[in-house]
Amino acid sequence: MTEINREKLKAQYQKEMELFEKKHKKSGELYKKAQDSLLQGVPMNWMTKWAGSYPVFVAKAKGAHFQDVDGNDYLDFCLGDTGSMIGHAPEPAVKAISEYAAQGTTFMLPTEDAVWNAEELQRRFGMKYWQFATSATDANRFVLRLAREVTQRPKVVVYNWCYHGTVDETVAIIDETTGKTVAKPGSLGPQCDPAITTKVIEWNDVQALEDALKDEDVAAVLAEPVMTNCGIVHPQPGYHEKLRELTKKYGTLLIIDETHTICAGVGGCTKAYGLEPDMVVVGKTVAAGIPAAAYGFSADLGAKAAAAIPPELCDIGGIGGTLAANALSMHAMRAVLSEVLTEKFYDKNIPLAARFNEGVQGVIDKYDLPWNTTQLGCRTEYWFRKEPAQNGGQAEAAVDFELDQYMHLASLNRGILMTPFHNMALITAETSQADIDKHTAVFEEIVKNIL
Repeated sequence: MTEINREKLKAQYQKEMELFEKKHKKSGELYKKAQDSLLQGVPMNWMTKWAGSYPVFVAKAKGAHFQDVDGNDYLDFCLGDTGSMIGHAPEPAVKAISEYAAQGTTFMLPTEDAVWNAEELQRRFGMKYWQFATSATDANRFVLRLAREVTQRPKVVVYNWCYHGTVDETVAIIDETTGKTVAKPGSLGPQCDPAITTKVIEWNDVQALEDALKDEDVAAVLAEPVMTNCGIVHPQPGYHEKLRELTKKYGTLLIIDETHTICAGVGGCTKAYGLEPDMVVVGKTVAAGIPAAAYGFSADLGAKAAAAIPPELCDIGGIGGTLAANALSMHAMRAVLSEVLTEKFYDKNIPLAARFNEGVQGVIDKYDLPWNTTQLGCRTEYWFRKEPAQNGGQAEAAVDFELDQYMHLASLNRGILMTPFHNMALITAETSQADIDKHTAVFEEIVKNIL
């Protein structure tokens, strides 16, 4: 196996930093100015983690490209980490949003679009009843509350190094020394010891799943059908069948979070794999970047949830929000589901994701690197380990922050934006074969520079 030359890596990274600052002077000026009004110079703290001396400030975007304030053009494989998976400013969504905004944006009353969206989501995911939120984080928070209320059980099960937004119960991992549930490193001000609310297990470990459920104190298992935020980690054959079998055996609800895995098809992995969860969560791209999410229930669970919400207290139950299901987001969602996020979208983009993978894997094989590639629908990723990870712990152990930062920065300097914090790419309707091949060429160039 070919090893990365760490001295070359450090030297090349410094060159890339110098090039970055040369090409992004206006972004640097804005970042400096922002120090007086934005915490650490960014509107969201995690933006400080972008590779480079400071984040690139965006001017405009369309399709698979965006331009920064310095006039640099980028091929965007990040696409808002799924928020813009359908591409930037798709025409049906732009038309729907711009026209509808003139009619009013939020009323705390239902619109016809909400009914249409619920019926379409019902058709795609098989869940009988639907509700809406402003983010998938909120949707996950709400379904966990409902699960505890309906089951009258206190705990939830999540997977090691999973990510379901900023939901308190899920910002937890397995302590490598003790095997106990602890707060995830970097977790800010946990409101309690997460072991009180949460059991964390490894993905694909059937015995760990049964051990977590057998005390019958778990309200729900919250799972992505394929892990994504720590890297794409597929289920082993039969794992989903055991997950459903064991949750039913122990009276535990099963929640499938399709926020990222909507990349697999029109009905996410729920439809593609024939899953039968009790609840489904979707978000991010379903309203073209307008904050919106949805969560669906089986008929039985929906009836139980409705019975658990007394009308006189439904406005203070910890579920909802003034802007949840606002009229503008409902109209945008209808435009996306009816005209953009269709079978045609996936028919075009999944083969392009395969082409992306083949190009990267070809470079990995050519230079005999101990890396691998994985794909889920129109989402693809390369990892700094020889074999694909089987769980979150293995995925986290493969993180190489120094190498990761270099690959991101070198790509950025050559006009390619990858998803931050890991090396994931999304393919959208406006991505071309030439775009894919450009990435392959850039990938080979920046790899050769550190061997």
